[in-house]
Amino acid sequence: MNPFVVLSNKYWTFEEIIAIWEADVSLELDSELVNLISTSRHRLENKLSLSQKAIYGINTGFGSLCNTIISNEDLDQLQINLVRSHACGTGKIISKRLCKLILLLKIIGLCKPNSCISLELLQFLILLYNKQWYPEIPEYGSLGASGDLAPLAHLGLLCIGEGVLINSQDERITQVNDFFKNQDLIVPMLKAKEGLALLNGTQYSLGRLIENCHDSLKLMNQSIITAALSMEAFNCSIDFLHPEIHSVRNQKGQIEVAQHLNHLLRNSELRKREKNSVQDPYSFRCIPQVLGASYDSFQYVKSIAEREINSVTDNPLMLSDGEVISGGNFHAQPLALASDFLSISISEVANISERRIYQLINGSRDLPEFLTSDPGLNSGYMIVQYSAASLVSMNKQMCSPSSVDSIVTSKGQEDHVSMAANAGIKCCEIVERSQKVIAMEWMTACRAWEFRKSKWNLSDELDTHFRSYRSLVPYRKEDYIPALEYSDTTEFLNSMI
Repeated sequence: MNPFVVLSNKYWTFEEIIAIWEADVSLELDSELVNLISTSRHRLENKLSLSQKAIYGINTGFGSLCNTIISNEDLDQLQINLVRSHACGTGKIISKRLCKLILLLKIIGLCKPNSCISLELLQFLILLYNKQWYPEIPEYGSLGASGDLAPLAHLGLLCIGEGVLINSQDERITQVNDFFKNQDLIVPMLKAKEGLALLNGTQYSLGRLIENCHDSLKLMNQSIITAALSMEAFNCSIDFLHPEIHSVRNQKGQIEVAQHLNHLLRNSELRKREKNSVQDPYSFRCIPQVLGASYDSFQYVKSIAEREINSVTDNPLMLSDGEVISGGNFHAQPLALASDFLSISISEVANISERRIYQLINGSRDLPEFLTSDPGLNSGYMIVQYSAASLVSMNKQMCSPSSVDSIVTSKGQEDHVSMAANAGIKCCEIVERSQKVIAMEWMTACRAWEFRKSKWNLSDELDTHFRSYRSLVPYRKEDYIPALEYSDTTEFLNSMI
């Protein structure tokens, strides 16, 4: 039996969501939240039965069809048609890891009374999560305005017994309604407003942002450890890590990166080694300034994501006075800007890493050219740097912001969109390329250290990491295929954090 996390009407931190997402836990609603959800749904149904007023998306059409009134007997079918018609995503299917996060965020978002969904629908979504039954969601189709319509429609299809379901054994179920019947489950279908509540939300863009930010923060720590090993191999001066240099700059991220490097190098011989240069290149000397700026941006992005986790982003909403009002909380501009900022910031982490790779292989500071003892016959790590350069170059091209783009849709009703989902997809690709660059730097720094270790010692912590890595990936003196080590190196770096 999996342990349970009780959902309540509370403020969820970024770290709490990560902990739930990464754990094998089930969800349940606390009794107060059950009453809150039931009461808000009852209020909406009473309002619909007593009022003839047009309420967007509940008894009207959608988008530019907002002035088309729908008869009471067709209100449920309206929501079903909405989900079917909007399920038009394209591209590769997103990972189960991301899908699990999106479903979790959707559940938390719908736990707010403003959305007015039925308790039955919310409990069905929780059942899907607890059973590890996830919808098949294509990656493209959202403009990040009016909600992540297409991706969330593919999620919503399961609520009407349609779409494609991936079960806990990774089996692809195309006859979803039959699957539920075999499990003795009743599909909830959809009542007034519920299809719109499922689709009008930012959970797809938010899931992308949270995953990217989480992976970026992890990569940041890997990059600092890797940079410290590169400093050892390059025989850097560590005068630039003097705490007062960073305190007078007064940038929080810079101070923290410098402190982390000082901790890693606290018993290093770098202070005592003979140096043949007064200063080091910026890719070493400015590590705290560059990585610190990225770290600060990650913290900003995390704060945006945390606020969005605790937001109500569907439309229309029932307010505290009982009025149902249409607004624009589904517009994902905050997430679009944050994803673009994150892309630039993580790209810079990889950018400076590639420069350190270049410095280590260029034959300076008594290191052999391309880190081979027999240059000419062997090319060593010449092309590892090429490969890293190609990745950071692609990152730079992909950093053009999605959020400055917009395109008119729905006959001009939706005339400004955020492109938050595209920004998130693009950011994911930049994170993945950056992970490979950091792995390449680690491989290069370890290879460079092979030419130093006979006369010098590493700091204790870095020596432990180096030895652990070499037990997994042994040193090869002659030319070999470096690409065969990328996966093991990335796995090793992930295990360090």
